[in-house]
Amino acid sequence: MRYLAFDLGAESGRAIIGTLEDARLTLEEIYRFPNEPVRIPDGLHWDVLRLFHEMKEGLRRATARYGTGLKSLAVDTWGVDFGLLGEKDVLLGNPYHYRDDRTRGVMEEAFKVVPREEIFSQTGIQFMPINSLYQLLAWRQQQPAMLSQAQTLLMMPDLFNFFFTGIKAGEFTNASTTQMYNPRTGTWATGMLEKLGLPVAILPAINPPGTIVGPLLPRVARETGAGEIAVIAPGSHDTASAVAAVPATGPDYMYISCGTWSLVGVEVREPVINEQTLSLNFTNEGGVGGTFRLLKNVTGLWLVQECRRAWARRGEELSYGELTALAREASPLTAVIDPDHPAFLNPEDMPAAIQAYCRETGQPVPQTKGEIVRCALESLALKYRWVLEKLEGILGKELPVIHMVGGGTRNELLCRFTASATGRPVVAGPVEATAAGNLLVQAMAMGEVGSLNEARKIVRRSFALKTYEAEKTDVWEEKYEAFIRLLG
Repeated sequence: MRYLAFDLGAESGRAIIGTLEDARLTLEEIYRFPNEPVRIPDGLHWDVLRLFHEMKEGLRRATARYGTGLKSLAVDTWGVDFGLLGEKDVLLGNPYHYRDDRTRGVMEEAFKVVPREEIFSQTGIQFMPINSLYQLLAWRQQQPAMLSQAQTLLMMPDLFNFFFTGIKAGEFTNASTTQMYNPRTGTWATGMLEKLGLPVAILPAINPPGTIVGPLLPRVARETGAGEIAVIAPGSHDTASAVAAVPATGPDYMYISCGTWSLVGVEVREPVINEQTLSLNFTNEGGVGGTFRLLKNVTGLWLVQECRRAWARRGEELSYGELTALAREASPLTAVIDPDHPAFLNPEDMPAAIQAYCRETGQPVPQTKGEIVRCALESLALKYRWVLEKLEGILGKELPVIHMVGGGTRNELLCRFTASATGRPVVAGPVEATAAGNLLVQAMAMGEVGSLNEARKIVRRSFALKTYEAEKTDVWEEKYEAFIRLLG
């Protein structure tokens, strides 16, 4: 059978065909399009109508190639961002981008009404100013008249499903990222939200991953030539889809889903919400197959992406491969940064921000492009070790292997650094884990794959994996001690 995955990331979107045959999955990227946020006077927005136009073009191309051979489609995106629908399902403006600064200070204001401990007890979610909870509070504070018009809140993949089908429904994995969902009760945290003065009536019903949302709207089917294919909610949070495609053979491993963000964690059967996970600011997000993802959001290759963008603005265009090659030749472990320091959330000039941080913390200041990129990559690897140690402490057991999936596995330097920093073998791949997980959940919904374990067996058969072993761990040990002091 053939399925179509729309995988939308912070930089681009892809339409990928998955063909499942003889217990092997093959992928074919049929269309790629940019995902560029747009800044207008009121803030930074996603260009959601352009994205849907591009998705329809991807569906048109898939249909032109395979006709009625497509069984379904599914959309996954990043978390936390949402659109609001008003009367007659009118979209109330383009959704805000999570890096827009209108949520500055909102989280601290929320704690004055509902204590931090109560919010975590209700939701189990890591505190970040980008969370949907604080975005919605920003709406209430800054645009109350428009919020009063809202009748439905839809997370980004749910919004695209609505555009495709006309059906308004939520999905578990993305709902769980909002800090508005209670994973213990399996419902929205309505009591907490009402204390904060937020409208709970706008929140949709929540479906599990693998739910068939409905057929395409007739006009979308006509525009694209697709006919009556099913639209399925996969693990619609991209990390949930990526983790579904982790090719693990047992329960004792840590995963790193690495792209713009690094999602570093483990899969558990129940959320872990206690004083320890609160103090460490860990998060419990929904997974596929009745699982939860106990993890830490770590700034990922955003650091390198923004360096590359800054240099391009100066007329210095370099590919990621060229930047990695420069980093490989730079001196090792001269300076480190905390990737999650607020200075790196959305600076105007990332290279300058990295240099300023090193200068202010009394370290050698990286000067060349290679030194700056190497500093970023080594710092990520050290942060991964910090998360690994904390997870082992929470679970009371060793995690002897790391599975790294996603686009970040193309960066062999980061994979090698991660193995050396953690002292664990790193199994890298598949690169297209998110699309693979999306497609395999579709196959589960259509009855072609029986379980999550079966899906992972298919991943192991279908994709090349590469293992990296630790090197020169004594040098990394010394730098890790300095990194810990940096974190305070």
